[in-house]
Amino acid sequence: MQDASPDLNALALEEEIRVLDVLHSPEFADMAPAEIYAVLLDRGVYLCSESTMYRLLRRRGEVRERRRQTVHPPRTVPELVAEGPNRVWSWDITELKGPVKGVYYCLYTIIDIFSRYAVAWMIADRENKDLAERFLSETIAKYGIVSGQLTIHSDRGSPMVAQNVAQMMAGLGVTKSHSRPKTSNDNPYSESQYKTLKYRHDFPKRFGSLEDARARCTQFFTWYNEEHRHSGIGLHTPSCTSASSNSSARCVPTSSRRSTRSPPTLIALTGSAGRRTPGRCADGSHLATVGSWRPG
Repeated sequence: MQDASPDLNALALEEEIRVLDVLHSPEFADMAPAEIYAVLLDRGVYLCSESTMYRLLRRRGEVRERRRQTVHPPRTVPELVAEGPNRVWSWDITELKGPVKGVYYCLYTIIDIFSRYAVAWMIADRENKDLAERFLSETIAKYGIVSGQLTIHSDRGSPMVAQNVAQMMAGLGVTKSHSRPKTSNDNPYSESQYKTLKYRHDFPKRFGSLEDARARCTQFFTWYNEEHRHSGIGLHTPSCTSASSNSSARCVPTSSRRSTRSPPTLIALTGSAGRRTPGRCADGSHLATVGSWRPG
């Protein structure tokens, strides 16, 4: 096999050295090859093409970003362990389409990542940090959460990182956890629950009013908590798993839930309307329903 013939247009070794001497000179050392090429042409000097300058510098490892760059340290992956109910909650807000284009209703939800139980939910006509604070604080009070017991995870939406929400949680002894910036899959339980809601065959394209949306969500969360066989908890229902966690009932999960991405989202609670209605699973363990909270 014959060797490839040399490129007649390639620079000789002496020419390459001359080009590099110009590029390394004090006048041009801090200039980009494109600028050097333009300056030399203005002086009537042509050494080589701009791409050849880059190629010669790249061969010597001298093509890199020399400006100071902001370097962000790697973010720690959120890792929360829930060894029982009401240890780790996840909450989020999603939009439901209203009667006409541009009108949306906001669905606030909280989910217990251990049992996948929809702890509370609320529908409002806006996304608001004051509503978020009231929603979370009343849900925490309803479930009798004590200081140091609970961690609440969320993404970095404006109501989630609001100062009033952070101060309320700190005052109640609740630990807050957030997803990494621009990392949507750090809140997988909430996103999964919203997909279950919106991908159901009977989910409407639009809701006629707030009351229409509340009625639909009441049906969904009742079904989700009491009838939905969740693959993440061994095809048990969330209410059965939640109510049976402190007993020897068969629907107790065999291991704790560990999230290496981040905790889930929960459904919103209602003030006095958010009372559980006792019932029983097939194995005799107690179950419960949850009501919706309307912002007043």
